[in-house]
Amino acid sequence: MNNSSDDIILSTQGLTKSFGGVQVARHIDFNIGRGARRALIGPNGAGKTTFINLLTGRVSPDSGTVLFAGQDVTHLPPEARVKRGIARTFQINSQFRALTVLENVCLAATERQGLGGCWWRSSYPSHVVDECVALLRRVGLLPYAGVVVAELPYGHQRILEIAMALALDPSVLLLDEPAAGVPSSDTHLILDVIDALSQDIAVLLIEHDMRVVFRVASEITVLVQGAILMTGSPAVVENDARVREIYLGARRG
Repeated sequence: MNNSSDDIILSTQGLTKSFGGVQVARHIDFNIGRGARRALIGPNGAGKTTFINLLTGRVSPDSGTVLFAGQDVTHLPPEARVKRGIARTFQINSQFRALTVLENVCLAATERQGLGGCWWRSSYPSHVVDECVALLRRVGLLPYAGVVVAELPYGHQRILEIAMALALDPSVLLLDEPAAGVPSSDTHLILDVIDALSQDIAVLLIEHDMRVVFRVASEITVLVQGAILMTGSPAVVENDARVREIYLGARRG
């Protein structure tokens, strides 16, 4: 990793975690620079989602530290890390399906601004609504602003998940399989949104679809059995014999 300390926005030092005697994070030293585009790949059970949970505070490490903008956030709860600038999406959508697209994004924005409790659009301050309308326009969801999430096509639900994370105004955006379950014909919709993200936002992507990984990431970290095997450019990772044997194999031929 070539980031200087001033460029690093999120890092871990010696991060470890075990569940029931099984070590799922093994002394992980990791960093991601401001505005970077990084993918985290590895076989099933490698510990990728656990690592994201450690970064976001949903899981506490047994040892090691998590640093955000040089500050120790290891023991901060998830909501405090969100306010610092760490946002994430999930493998399974986490929207309020009975609310509209705009209402969902407004909920995220009001939480960021400490205005939680505004459950219906008529309760939102006008500046919040204006901000969220502009955000929906940027991600291509403005035509669906008044649509109830339960009636939204699945690919667009995945985009909404990203929009809700962006409403939190993150410096780091963690995308946990954003294309999961999306028909291949709609994957480009997700990719277009990720491509258009501000260069001020560092993106860490977990994704099994290697077409997505190689399109989005300028650097890839390979996780195996809770430990980092290597980090490198897509070309270096793609051609590494260990990676091909462990993970890529027949996927890339």
